[in-house]
Amino acid sequence: MAGMDPHKQAEQEARLRKNMSRVKKSFIVMSGKGGVGKTSVAVNLACAISKSGKDVAILDTDFHGPNIAKMLGIERMTMGQAGPAIEPVEVYPNLKAVSLGLLGNSPDQPIIWRGPMKYSVIRQFLAEVNWGQLDYLIIDSPPGTGDEPLSVCQLIPDITGAIIVSTPQDVAVLDARKSVLFARELNIPVTGIIENMSGFTCPHCRKEINIFKKGGGQKAAEELHVPFLGSIPFDPMLVQLSDDGKPFIASRGDSEAGVAFVKKIEAV
Repeated sequence: MAGMDPHKQAEQEARLRKNMSRVKKSFIVMSGKGGVGKTSVAVNLACAISKSGKDVAILDTDFHGPNIAKMLGIERMTMGQAGPAIEPVEVYPNLKAVSLGLLGNSPDQPIIWRGPMKYSVIRQFLAEVNWGQLDYLIIDSPPGTGDEPLSVCQLIPDITGAIIVSTPQDVAVLDARKSVLFARELNIPVTGIIENMSGFTCPHCRKEINIFKKGGGQKAAEELHVPFLGSIPFDPMLVQLSDDGKPFIASRGDSEAGVAFVKKIEAV
């Protein structure tokens, strides 16, 4: 917040605290590395919670790859302004979204920011967005343990927990362990580990094929003494529907992977 007038900074901090006091539970979705389906998990978790009748918002802090808008099918929409407040985009009657991808900028425009700028924007989103009363705030963070997840965890008072997403192979699990230790360093409760892309059921022979091995996430959870929230099988339709801007849980909620998402909600 370098350069901000101290009075304005104090006002913004007060707004941030007031905003977050209206949120019952807040979860940051993290992964130790990219390519594990973290954003897909965050989007479908938010959609599944909203389908249960709860008021949910999803905040995209992956500034260099803000894909939340694309996956929700709202990339042509923009956030509004009501006086000093930023109005989130309403996806469904009880699901809101906030992302840099909803500012009307070209999707090809790169974000070239240092850490202080990222911190400032996250703080502004938390303080200035008209979140309203929320049962859940889901924060999608970029891979790793850098500026964005650090800023979120430092700015949100009493964040409920961190949900760690991993795939089963050793390299992904190794990085997931770092995310667990990151949360512990910041005194953030670890809600648990989700093992994504865990097995694929052949549509022809119904035999399960372990594309990325299986069980690595559960093993890591046991070794680190954190809850294992379960596994989500690989489903090619998840890729297709994400590209089409149709949340998987809304279109294929009765599939094996869709049922697995619902079980993750129950676990959380």
